[in-house]
Amino acid sequence: MNIILFDEVDTWQNLLPLTYTKPVSGIRVGILTIYEKWKHYFPGADITFLTEKYLAIKYPLKVEENNYFINAAVLPSPELVKQIAGISNGEEIISDNVLVAYKGSFEEFKAENRQSKQTSYTSELIIIKNTFDIFLKNGKAISDDFSLITGGRRSEQLSSGVKIIGNTREVFIEKGAIAEACVFNTKNGPIYIGKDAEVMEGSVIRGPFALCDYSTVKMAAKVYGPTTVGPHSKVGGEINNSVIFGYSNKAHDGFLGNSVIGEWCNLGADTNNSNLKNNYGNVKLFNYRTNSMQDTGLQFCGLIMGDHSKSGINTMFNTGTVVGVGANVFGGSFPSKHIPSFSWGGEDAFETYKIDKMLETAAMMYERRGLKLEDSEREVLSAIFNNTVSFR
Repeated sequence: MNIILFDEVDTWQNLLPLTYTKPVSGIRVGILTIYEKWKHYFPGADITFLTEKYLAIKYPLKVEENNYFINAAVLPSPELVKQIAGISNGEEIISDNVLVAYKGSFEEFKAENRQSKQTSYTSELIIIKNTFDIFLKNGKAISDDFSLITGGRRSEQLSSGVKIIGNTREVFIEKGAIAEACVFNTKNGPIYIGKDAEVMEGSVIRGPFALCDYSTVKMAAKVYGPTTVGPHSKVGGEINNSVIFGYSNKAHDGFLGNSVIGEWCNLGADTNNSNLKNNYGNVKLFNYRTNSMQDTGLQFCGLIMGDHSKSGINTMFNTGTVVGVGANVFGGSFPSKHIPSFSWGGEDAFETYKIDKMLETAAMMYERRGLKLEDSEREVLSAIFNNTVSFR
């Protein structure tokens, strides 16, 4: 079975800057990335990506005579997976005018006037169309992933020092994970602690919550769900309804709320973001597709930060701030609400963060984790640097 997760151009652009460095299916929402969710449902399938050309060096495409094309922004469910597995060549699944899936050749899929048999999907469908959908839909995604990952399995034993409020069966501890002298509240959703992850003493966590493999919640942290901390990350302070993709740190005191943080980011000590305007009005976010501010319709919306971006100590981010890829932000006052990729500075002024310097820093971060910054990653980041000149 050959599955191709395809990015719709408008959706990929709406999800910038998070998708500058990855296809839509690379987004983490819930416990798993969208790609990992589909891989769980189709473990024996080849799954590749139809995305932006410059990303293909890292996210290749494999095409066969017959392929299952699945919308990369769609989160799978048992019912949807069953319907997709049952479609015939030349058949597509539609939900509210959104193409969910199609089976056929690559040429047929790309044809402008494709003649297809249409089948409707009428059950609930979770689609990630905008950056803020990631934290808005994270609670349902955590619950779905919790069932998918833990079904039929037994959790590792919890330490007697952990206080659980709610259903103990809604807490799942993977092998090697540590949780000591902390409080878990599962009344609003499950709590998942990944392999070799650690929740340090004094932490108080309300579900839905996911701490992915090899990550740490530091001492006396306060976490409100729905929140996800991706793999190889450290968090502390206060967090509310946020998603951290992975390999990123918010290790110190400070508030992060209604936010999405990419990979390889670091929030300096006492970095804070606002998630509510003083006048309680709707929050606007910068949208890369329209090159303008977008009314989210939300009262609570915080910080969206692309991969490889950093903030210095005591940095303050205003309500609805968007930070691009490879930015370095510092200073004592609020910077602008859109900080372009590869920017260096703060509230007074920004200059261009030169690509060679940025790659040098990225390589050192990788080395600290025992990894190497591969040539494919360097090419992708260099392409983003060139593609984002107009925003700086």
